[in-house]
Amino acid sequence: MEVIKTEIDGVLILEPQVFEDPRGYFFESFNLREFREAVGDIQFVQDNESKSRRGVIRGLHFQKGEHAQAKLVRVVKGAVLDVAVDIRPGSPTFGKYVSAVLTGENHRQFFLPRGMAHGFRVLSDEAVFQYKCDNFYCPGADAGIAWDDPEIRIDWMEPLDGVTLSEKDKRNPRLSEICQDILL
Repeated sequence: MEVIKTEIDGVLILEPQVFEDPRGYFFESFNLREFREAVGDIQFVQDNESKSRRGVIRGLHFQKGEHAQAKLVRVVKGAVLDVAVDIRPGSPTFGKYVSAVLTGENHRQFFLPRGMAHGFRVLSDEAVFQYKCDNFYCPGADAGIAWDDPEIRIDWMEPLDGVTLSEKDKRNPRLSEICQDILL
């Protein structure tokens, strides 16, 4: 597995070694020993999967306080632009984002430590997205930031007409509207 550091400390792109032959391909999507050597001692407790169509943006989501989650995300089918926004108070990259294109073909994974708001945009007709979390989801700690926050200025790679959002994501506040004491 190749580990690619990003501009935000702790956010990593992981590229597995893929073995291809006339039958297809094989790769280890997760190996605890290699993951701990590359990233650290993270214990995942929950796996999630979503299916979305072109133009859907999910996010930017995070869990507050003791319910914060580190995530290891990947695409099984299709393509997404995956985004991590640093919301760690005092971080030198607070309010900055990094992104990666994850596809069913490139098998890349994106690791987000606790303290990141997370979202993605579907770039293909359909995408199946999977992720591991190191903390259980808690509805009362659920929070979000506006996907189009003008201070963060995420480049979503495609025109923004036709974007599909959940009702919840349509109401997310800007990062500047969220008090520092409720972030983490």
